[in-house]
Amino acid sequence: MNDPMIVHKLSVGPLQVNCFVVACTATRKAMVVDPGEEGSRILEVINEGSYSVQCIVNTHGHFDHIGANRYLVEATGAELMVHRDDASLYQTAEQHASLFGLTSTPSPEADRLLEDGDRIEFGELSFDVLHVPGHSPGGICLFCQGHLFAGDVLFAGSIGRTDLQGGDHDALVAGIRKKLFALPDETLVHTGHGPDTTLGQEKRSNPFVGDPSGY
Repeated sequence: MNDPMIVHKLSVGPLQVNCFVVACTATRKAMVVDPGEEGSRILEVINEGSYSVQCIVNTHGHFDHIGANRYLVEATGAELMVHRDDASLYQTAEQHASLFGLTSTPSPEADRLLEDGDRIEFGELSFDVLHVPGHSPGGICLFCQGHLFAGDVLFAGSIGRTDLQGGDHDALVAGIRKKLFALPDETLVHTGHGPDTTLGQEKRSNPFVGDPSGY
């Protein structure tokens, strides 16, 4: 039996953001998560798969995750989505990038402002939106059928940095433990940078949030 979900992972831009093209196997309808840069390369994956992109979702509004928003919106006509609390970060992305000696292409405004508990549906797939602030005010994760697209909330062996404007370490740790660790241990975590992991692995060994006695 075919997996109902196809996941393509591309590391893009100078900060090597993980961008995902996620497609419904049955319908070829798709979503792009965090197109940080290299829009033409992402579009090649879309075209090669004959996918129809329905939405482009930013897990948060930091410059390194949104740089190809405009390119892909114009190329696909897809709906652009971000959490309500991070919508304003689109406006400060260029300033934020300059702090790292980098540049960012301005993003168009989002078509849909997401909230915790929302669902994003395309083809036969339905993703739950989990609001986990702390790395940024509007950081979200997307969960569907054993896959969690975690953005910069949770990494393999680490968590998102909380020293940027709007960061909150305690909120991030609490959100991970309450919302993410409530999901099945075998859930595959697609992180915003670096390798995939599982929630079970992070519960057991992540030095920031793992606590074998607590779950």
